Amino acid sequence: MISRFKRLLIGRPMKSAELEGEKLSKLKALAVLSSDALSSVAYGTEQILLVLMAAGFAAVWYSIPISIAVLGLLLILIISYRQTIFAYPKGGGAYVVAKDNLGVSTGLLAGGSLLVDYILTVAVSSSAGTDAITSAFPSLHDHRVSIALIMIVFLTVMNLRGIGESASVLAYPVYLFVGAIFVLIIAGVVKVIVGGVHADVPEIGTAVSNISLFMLLKAFSSGCSALTGVEAVSNAIPNFKKPAERNAATTLIMMGSILGAMFIGISLLAYWYGIVPSATETVVSQIANATFGRGVLYYAIQGITALILFLAANTAYSAFPLLAFMLAKDKYMPHAFMVRGDRLGFSNGIIFLGVFSALLVVLFHGDTENLIPLYAVGVFIPFTLSQLGMMVRWIKLKPANWGVGLTVNTIGMLTTLIITLIFIFTKFSQIWMVFIFLPIVIIGFYKINRHYMNTADELRINIDKEKPAIKGSTIVVPVAGITKVVLQSISYAKSLTDNVVAVYVGFDEEEIERLEKKWEEWNPGVRLIVLRSSYRSIIRPLVRFIETVEWKTQETDHITVLIPQFITKHWWHNILHNQSSLLLRAYLFTQKDVVIATVPYRLHR
Repeated sequence: MISRFKRLLIGRPMKSAELEGEKLSKLKALAVLSSDALSSVAYGTEQILLVLMAAGFAAVWYSIPISIAVLGLLLILIISYRQTIFAYPKGGGAYVVAKDNLGVSTGLLAGGSLLVDYILTVAVSSSAGTDAITSAFPSLHDHRVSIALIMIVFLTVMNLRGIGESASVLAYPVYLFVGAIFVLIIAGVVKVIVGGVHADVPEIGTAVSNISLFMLLKAFSSGCSALTGVEAVSNAIPNFKKPAERNAATTLIMMGSILGAMFIGISLLAYWYGIVPSATETVVSQIANATFGRGVLYYAIQGITALILFLAANTAYSAFPLLAFMLAKDKYMPHAFMVRGDRLGFSNGIIFLGVFSALLVVLFHGDTENLIPLYAVGVFIPFTLSQLGMMVRWIKLKPANWGVGLTVNTIGMLTTLIITLIFIFTKFSQIWMVFIFLPIVIIGFYKINRHYMNTADELRINIDKEKPAIKGSTIVVPVAGITKVVLQSISYAKSLTDNVVAVYVGFDEEEIERLEKKWEEWNPGVRLIVLRSSYRSIIRPLVRFIETVEWKTQETDHITVLIPQFITKHWWHNILHNQSSLLLRAYLFTQKDVVIATVPYRLHR
């Protein structure tokens, strides 16, 4: 039944040979890998206005030069990451660039930051999507956490079905959103031109007495939240169809062009309409309302915006498993993240991402504003390290025209470093936990790596000197009576060796005498050892006996504990039986260097 439900949920298993068919074309990749960046236009302008409103309505004109500055940074990042794509065509983005050029610790800082950022991406996207829904339907405001969790479950299941299928399904809403936003921008601009807007907004250049450089920098850093997700294309190059790096570079440029046009369009409309941020209605909702009124077009735009904000998380579902795979390959994350699932995706990474992002939504009560600063600083650290790594690479290798590349990456590094510092100084009260969490993540990387290295050292053999030792075998069979499961276990043990001993732990003298007499009558050709337990413990006397056998025969024999166990027809039947065999096996696995084997006997009634 579980297997049938799994097949219904994620589809039939796919052969490894079908992996190439799961690779993405440019149009599908643009939808899957750019959904995070493109969707950020729904809240990027709003984050700028939220900061500026502290200086009063007269300060809103600053949103235009700040938006232009954000566009300049976007251009720098697009050019820089395009260079990264061709320099590291196997993907990995900031993690691989930093590790290769700046050292392992710096690479782990970049990788850890990106992993945390991808988890935050899912949490922020689902929360922002919920905000769009509750703007249109205020009565749902109290249910925003539940709505966000439902969408996280949906996206997790979709991605477990494979990147090809999820891309095919999720591409339509992304392009629908892009079309809807451009329709909104064009209609809004036309309305402004024909004089349909009568908002009394401060002119650009109006003096604002209580504005400060600190506030402007804080607003700029908040607006840079619109740039999160730009790096995802460089991380996920292996997901592209061949030629992968060329397709990835083209997709990156397409994404930057669309994102820049939508972002500046929303910022201009917000200024022209005199939009003020509201706790219950998003900026995009207010623009749509002012442009079309609360009619069909308004609700269509709100619905599509909510959908794309939810689906923005799909960028993380594409990039997180690949980055986790690379870290696991380098032995800094569990090897489970290297395993492809039935649908050829890295299922463990997908599930891990879904679970932890859901926990964040619950902990932050679906509050987007509290999550965005964490989200943005988590991506600007890798931005900076990636640019610095590329600078070192240009200086080290000095290929043709390396000066141009060095200049671009130097400008990119300095810009993103400034943004990172602005985030730290202006939003420290909101992002301080990053400085606790990131070191813990990096320490975890090193501990995982040390475990794998220690395990490899302990398991490694000298193939010239170390050969298999030929020993005899002694088998200990714990028994609870004379049953078919015991018969089957002893039969199997005797097929392996003549050194078989059955062990019975008894609490009551009458039961012991009865079993000894019946065993003698049965005469299976195996000696029965009876252990008396005054404290009604089965495991402790058995373990002491096994230790004795081990001490006497370890030089000449391998010791095997052969545990009889019957398997019930229905899972709930297990509740009706004690699980002494399971407890014994669990204890021996963790405490003793003996071979442990189980002989199952299946019940059919």
